[in-house]
Amino acid sequence: MDALSEVLRVLRLNSAMFYNARFSAPWCFSSPEASTVMHTLQPGAERLVIFHLLTEGQCRMEVEGAPPATLQAGDVIVFPHGDAHVMSSAPDVAPAPPADLLALLRRGPREIRFGGGGATTRFICGYLSCDPRLCRPILTALPRVLTVNLRGEGDTGWLELSIRYAVAEAAAARPGGAGVLAKLSEVLFVETLRRYMARLPPEQTGWFAGVRDRLVGRALALMHGQPAHPWTVDALARECGSSRSVLAERFTHYVGQSPMHYLARWRMALAAGMLRSSASTITRVAKEVGYDTDPAFTRAFRREFGMPPAAWRNGVSRAPAQIAA
Repeated sequence: MDALSEVLRVLRLNSAMFYNARFSAPWCFSSPEASTVMHTLQPGAERLVIFHLLTEGQCRMEVEGAPPATLQAGDVIVFPHGDAHVMSSAPDVAPAPPADLLALLRRGPREIRFGGGGATTRFICGYLSCDPRLCRPILTALPRVLTVNLRGEGDTGWLELSIRYAVAEAAAARPGGAGVLAKLSEVLFVETLRRYMARLPPEQTGWFAGVRDRLVGRALALMHGQPAHPWTVDALARECGSSRSVLAERFTHYVGQSPMHYLARWRMALAAGMLRSSASTITRVAKEVGYDTDPAFTRAFRREFGMPPAAWRNGVSRAPAQIAA
């Protein structure tokens, strides 16, 4: 299995659509940072990724510090780092009051209508919540704004049509509709990542470029597929059909850190996920991520999180529950 698939396999994404919109010009919505609406949309979430699927018409998108962009029907736009953004029918349109946005967030996937009665733009908007530690390889490698188009490439028209159908099912309150929509949201996110990776220029560096590289991608897949294996750079190089020096240099060039440093951080992310979501003993968690002794695991965990695993787990379990507004 490839490294992207291995990472996605353990992410435990939680997805949902939060509104299905029919906007008519003139219109404008100013969306705050994801952290400010996170506990309205997903109580208890640690990280939220917002996305929009434009199904009809076009619109203008602005993020502070970046030039404005025009979006077309079929575009998926993702905000991996939760940036505040403005979407509108045209420049200089005043944003809707914040109270209107909060009302939209609470309405769910049934269609909402807003605007001045002109040209129509339709959106399906959703989010994914995830463990920020497990998502780190993916999210830190993505730009502030990621846009791909689902139309005109391959046969992914089925995905847009499926999402539109599932939105209608969820709005009609038929059993299972929201669950199907959540799963399709995950598929949409994965397809967006795949298209982003496929269009990277040859000179690009970063985690996704590394996954695409034959040598580095193989090493990443091995580490993610068998994180508890006693990997060394020599062992990875042998499995990849490379020399130690070539693998180390190439891995660092693409990923920005050595193979062993990357593996250590991934093991700690997996360990934190197990400590948070399971009742496994510290000894069991240590073995699951490749440590034969509790002291060695505790030292590594403390380096990453600033406290031993037992204290970290207790802090997580005692954190107050987040209540939706």
